[in-house]
Amino acid sequence: MTTPPSPRVTVYTRAGCTACVAAEADVARICGDLGQGWTAVDVDSDPELRAEYGDRVPVIEVDGREHGFWRVEEQRLRAALQS
Repeated sequence: MTTPPSPRVTVYTRAGCTACVAAEADVARICGDLGQGWTAVDVDSDPELRAEYGDRVPVIEVDGREHGFWRVEEQRLRAALQS
């Protein structure tokens, strides 16, 4: 039995955000292609996250560092995950 890879990518999102749904789908596809783990975090679940991210969602982090926001840049994300 193999354990799933620990998440390298985090998508900060919120309910009702169509850009967030698109970003999660892109990240899921890209991470699936590359065998990388990812997770989504609802910023509205935590007052500190809500204050930090406000309306600037989705935000994508790779290995704990902000990689981009509002949309997934596929080639850039793939390059970051292959390094």
